[in-house]
Amino acid sequence: MSPRLIQGFEVVIGFETHAQLSTRSKIFSRAPTAFGAEPNTQACAVDLALPGTLPVMNKGAVERAIEFGLAVNSTIAAQSIFARKNYFYPDLPKGYQISQYEIPVVQGGTVEFYLGDDKKSVRLVRAHLEEDAGKSLHEDFVGQSGIDLNRAGTPLLEIVTEPDMRSSDEAVAYAKELHKIVTWIGICDGNMQEGSFRCDANVSVRKPGDPLGTRREIKNLNSFKFMQQAIDYEVRWQIGEIEDGRAIQQATVLFDPDTGETRAMRTKEDAADYRYFPDPDLPPLVIAPEWVEAVRSQMAELPRVMAARFVGEYGLPEYDATTLTQSKAMAAYFEAAAKASGQPKLASNWIMGDLSRRVNDDGRDFSRLPMSPRQLAVALRKVAEGKLFKNGVGQVIDHFWREAEVAGGYGDTLEEAEQVVGAILAAKGLDQATSAGELERIIEAVIAANPDNVAQFKAGKDKAFNALVGQAMKATQGKANPGQVNELLRKKLAG
Repeated sequence: MSPRLIQGFEVVIGFETHAQLSTRSKIFSRAPTAFGAEPNTQACAVDLALPGTLPVMNKGAVERAIEFGLAVNSTIAAQSIFARKNYFYPDLPKGYQISQYEIPVVQGGTVEFYLGDDKKSVRLVRAHLEEDAGKSLHEDFVGQSGIDLNRAGTPLLEIVTEPDMRSSDEAVAYAKELHKIVTWIGICDGNMQEGSFRCDANVSVRKPGDPLGTRREIKNLNSFKFMQQAIDYEVRWQIGEIEDGRAIQQATVLFDPDTGETRAMRTKEDAADYRYFPDPDLPPLVIAPEWVEAVRSQMAELPRVMAARFVGEYGLPEYDATTLTQSKAMAAYFEAAAKASGQPKLASNWIMGDLSRRVNDDGRDFSRLPMSPRQLAVALRKVAEGKLFKNGVGQVIDHFWREAEVAGGYGDTLEEAEQVVGAILAAKGLDQATSAGELERIIEAVIAANPDNVAQFKAGKDKAFNALVGQAMKATQGKANPGQVNELLRKKLAG
């Protein structure tokens, strides 16, 4: 496929993502990592770099890095090294950050996702462990800044990609998939507003076939919406600069959501500017194969593995299976509905369509919907048995969205679901005593027995249609749903 061009330029995007690991203590100390504490109440002597303190590696942080590597088919380094990344900033108490440089713990790997119907793959360079810095506060100080060191030492996994993305749509889809992976396996809570999942986008443009252009790094993108806006603006800005004859300077930039623009914060450093060298206080990190296998044995079923199982076990298309595994809650909802109904493709269609739309509109989650998966299953079984038309499922869903309490936990049995759904169908007149197949035969017979009314209807006389409906209802002794009779009769007459 030829590259997507904007004004004759190809867009090139790579990502660096900082995922805060879900440990209760920091990466090199026992200080807590809970969000929202009063400033400087969760920084111990190690985090403050007081003389005589030494870092001690957090085993849980290493295990979470291993989990991520296994989830994206990376190589887990048998031995990796921590380095000091030297720079001076007010919220960095040591004057350096403990990170990994030459030999990271996670090497290589891929992240695969769908963009529309197209399957995409982004290669990972590495994922390395490091500590977070503190935070500079400016809002509450007039002419001054405050420093909060609560975040100092918080464990991070920095995930770095190759420059494989070629549009903002592709970049956002990658970021969403990465977010899904780290939250699915439980190594990060993914809270972008609290800074648990922070993305930096390296953006450049070039003419097709030219060497890579000069990149500018957009820092700390904390929402998918702003991510797309920032990349789109940066691409337009860089193209404009080049077309006006100006060279792009490597820089770190910030995105301002109020103006929708990026602005330069500082010139971008190269690795040599950080003067990396091995940290003398930390020995090499050795990860034995037995440790990797122990971590692997405790991991939940991965989304890509579950998607492959959905294809094999339920006969779903790969696209459906990938979409249904966007979250654990969505996957669990589908599997419960598929097993209870015996109609996996029908369940997939309703979950990916009507239910997903309602979930997005309402800001809900599949773990807490007004309609349980077994209640959906009952409606789908009735469709399969010819006792309910497909549009009746939508009416049942509408009822739950208007009337039912949130069914958190979905502890209902199939029998309970049948009672609830049966009562709704009866109240709405949707419970067909006449099966769909039988109703179809009755309507065909009514059409054959009333050629004059059929001819008058086709000539534009609506009363003739009402007469045909009356004949069909009479033939079913009033047990058919009038709306379904109307729908099927019009379909037959149109054919």
